[in-house]
Amino acid sequence: MSLIPSILGGRRSNVFDPFSFDMWDPFEGFPLSSNLANVPSSARETSAFANARIDWKETPEAHVFKADLPGLKKEEVKVEVEEGKVLQISGERSKEQEEKNDQWHRVERSSGKFLRRFRLPENVKMDQVKASMENGVLTVTVPKEEVKKPEVKAIEISG
Repeated sequence: MSLIPSILGGRRSNVFDPFSFDMWDPFEGFPLSSNLANVPSSARETSAFANARIDWKETPEAHVFKADLPGLKKEEVKVEVEEGKVLQISGERSKEQEEKNDQWHRVERSSGKFLRRFRLPENVKMDQVKASMENGVLTVTVPKEEVKKPEVKAIEISG
């Protein structure tokens, strides 16, 4: 078991993922962290939601991406393919509207924009990408091309 996730507040981060936008806030949890005058609230909102958690697994038939996006509707999420082999998943969770008579005691749910990009391998069928969303989980399936086995021809040995 690694100690790194517990040190970073339980966040899993893959240092080998060049497209990871994980951001660690060393002042997270301190009373003054949300009241810093020199940090605009839009920056705090964006960084809070910027690292949407996405799992990527490869099966014999496809690459499957699953993203936890609780509270988002499918209309608020965008799945795109860039430059032929880059899968981009983005969206935005709106900040809850404040009423004059409301008194907030805690704000822990993140809001703001998120963007994740994944460079796909050469063996994918980009024209057959499918996406679905159910119970706040986005599933993107990118089918793989069938690997053609080289034809083997037996050669008779004369002697």
